[in-house]
Amino acid sequence: MKLALPNPNPCLARLCYNRPRKNNAMQLEEPNEIPIPPQSAESAAPTLEVSAYRPGSVLKDARGWARDILFAAVTAIVIVVFVIQPVKVEGTSMQPNLVDQERVFVNKFVYHLSEVHHGDIVVFWYPRDVSKSFIKRIIGIPGDRIEIARGQVLRNGRPVRESYVLPQYVDYESYHTVVVPPGYYYVLGDHRNSSNDSRNWGLVPQKNIFGKAIFRYWPVSRLGTLD
Repeated sequence: MKLALPNPNPCLARLCYNRPRKNNAMQLEEPNEIPIPPQSAESAAPTLEVSAYRPGSVLKDARGWARDILFAAVTAIVIVVFVIQPVKVEGTSMQPNLVDQERVFVNKFVYHLSEVHHGDIVVFWYPRDVSKSFIKRIIGIPGDRIEIARGQVLRNGRPVRESYVLPQYVDYESYHTVVVPPGYYYVLGDHRNSSNDSRNWGLVPQKNIFGKAIFRYWPVSRLGTLD
């Protein structure tokens, strides 16, 4: 028979029971602590600057914007009215350089500063009906002697080199010789067998020339200058 003996010192027994055992495991050293100086309330809090609303400043900016917009609008109007005019090509007489429904810019002012030159692509009012406008290439200027023999253009007795005329567009007909008088021009379309030009109805008066076609802006795939 076993007897349960009372513990004469229960607290001591409890302390001995709860005494931690020696831990043989390797203890990791705590990282060195770097002291950080305390921050003041002023330096710790972010600074937020708020500028006061000034109606006069906003009004001044609005006036500046309005002035710039007005200047841009006036400049655009001046350019369109006096210098550049967008036009639409209709027909096939200037293929392959210009195709039906393409859009080009015409410089209306250039011939006030310089002369018309051989090879220029010009827009002009049709001499027989000034309500219609044509676009052709300048072949003869005042004083030139123009002859077409079996499709070959001769200017002052010399063959004109025309890289812009494709072989399939050549008209192999012959036409009578024309001497271009002062104030007139001889024009032809690049698509010779599909063009209504000076071979059919004669010369273009200088006063009828509207301007020089200088730039194709549509379609974008054919964007570029004209020559």
